Amino acid sequence: MLRTLCLALLFASTAAAAADAPAVPPPQRIAVKAAHWIDAEAGRMRGAVVVVIEGDRIKEVREDGQAPADAKLVDLGGATLLPGLIDVHTHLTSDPTEIKGDYYESVLKRSAIDSAILAHLYAKRTLDAGFTTVRNVGADDYVDVALRNAIDRGDIPGPRMLVSGPAIGATGGHADDTTGYSPWIEFHGVNGVADGVDAVRLKVRENVKNGADVIKFMASAGVLSAETSVGAPQYTQEEMNALVDEAHRWGKKVAAHAHGAEAIKMAIRAGVDSVEHCSMIDAEGLKLAKQRGTWLDFDVYNDDYILAEYAKKGFPASTVEKEKLVGRLQRENFRRAVQAGEKMAFATDAGVYPHGWNGKQFAKMVEWGMTPMQAIQAATWNAADLLGWRDRVGAIKPGLYADLVAVDGDPLQDVSVLEHVGFVMKGGAVDKDALR
Repeated sequence: MLRTLCLALLFASTAAAAADAPAVPPPQRIAVKAAHWIDAEAGRMRGAVVVVIEGDRIKEVREDGQAPADAKLVDLGGATLLPGLIDVHTHLTSDPTEIKGDYYESVLKRSAIDSAILAHLYAKRTLDAGFTTVRNVGADDYVDVALRNAIDRGDIPGPRMLVSGPAIGATGGHADDTTGYSPWIEFHGVNGVADGVDAVRLKVRENVKNGADVIKFMASAGVLSAETSVGAPQYTQEEMNALVDEAHRWGKKVAAHAHGAEAIKMAIRAGVDSVEHCSMIDAEGLKLAKQRGTWLDFDVYNDDYILAEYAKKGFPASTVEKEKLVGRLQRENFRRAVQAGEKMAFATDAGVYPHGWNGKQFAKMVEWGMTPMQAIQAATWNAADLLGWRDRVGAIKPGLYADLVAVDGDPLQDVSVLEHVGFVMKGGAVDKDALR
């Protein structure tokens, strides 16, 4: 009886408190108006549009040019409106501008603390460039996890992030930062070095435990590390199979760094969701990727920056020489992949070149075989598919986040206008407005 009375009093007091509480106002309605818009899902340029936004989501897409009377109007005039852009291969915790002609100073005199202090700058530059979503594939010490969390909390501005934490790789390989240094030099911190089936499974679990959204591993050697090869496989097939199996068991997609033809095919056979770089992919690899539905992510801009700037920054001569081996070949294979109808997403490796320059890759993708619309779809609807986020981003349609960008001009006639995004909205909040 006493218990029943106490419950009754509790419910009564709760109801009274609810009645006395001020009413929560409905979310603000915003109407973004533009002369043209890109329908990324359909792959079409359309005419005048009014995008009605409630809270952080798109409520309605009107093609009659009429804004609701109760909505705050954002009139972008003759601009072209696009979905927020997506880059599926970034490294927001580093930037080559940190290196002032002394590569070894950056390696030996800086730590993850330096990366954490500067990362918010790179996140803001990326957002200002129109990239409202990124996949960050590789960061030591889980700095990318902390950066993602700070952005999600609203502490700092930046793009939506899916993060990998430390990339997983073999001892002496592309993920091993100690390669090439004296064994008497000690490096401290969390990295992704793991050898053997059991160890790679454990490393996947550690990354998941510590907040990874996606798993990244080094299937092959690379350019910006000290091993001699640029593309040789660095894991056995059994190790790759175990790593992918473990990641998928935890519901995480897998991105494989791979330059060499054999490493690419091994990664695809293991079941990875995407292959990054793809520099030396051969005809068999292209066929295998298409059969398996594997995404191919070519970073076809940064060769220009590496060859122009890295020697000046004091990078080892071997790094520049390795880039010369893969740069042109990667672009030729990008063209072959386009012609083969492969699944391809926009992936820049930003952090190898300065953040905020992501849009420079659009022109290279068009130069090497894509139409402007294909390049735009690679950075919107198709990239959202790779991320598993088509219910959130990648198009201008009701129910998705109100992530919008606008440019002055027609990107289908001159795709380089996407290097100069003038308006950026993320989740209904305006980040940049330089068009009005």
